[in-house]
Amino acid sequence: MQQGEIGNWRVRAIRGATTVPENSVAAMTDAVTELLDALETNNPITPDAMISVTFSVTSDLDAIFPAAIARQRPNWDTVPLLDVQHMQVVGSLPMCIRFLIHTYMTIPQADIYHPYLRGASGLRPDWSSVDTSAHAP
Repeated sequence: MQQGEIGNWRVRAIRGATTVPENSVAAMTDAVTELLDALETNNPITPDAMISVTFSVTSDLDAIFPAAIARQRPNWDTVPLLDVQHMQVVGSLPMCIRFLIHTYMTIPQADIYHPYLRGASGLRPDWSSVDTSAHAP
């Protein structure tokens, strides 16, 4: 978003999640990178328009902070990032990394692509089954 622009900008929330096969820096880096690539490829979003990003991980993941991975992406070093542990619920999906992003966007909430990848695709089948080709900028 350019400074001084007003137009149709709205604050939007984007959710996403993925899973990893193991609790390792390499596995988590691969999964977070894939998740954020899907986010940026399929939404008209830039780090400059992001208000904040919260990552949550299940209690079985502690090899690296997802925010540390995101911070290495171009222009993500100025985005406020936070890592938290996801609430433990019996029977919930293990080895899972989630995010919640608040950002300014001009598109309607219904047109936002929420990436749910790998084993997390079952968490929100209504969002993970979206044809991503329709969401490319």
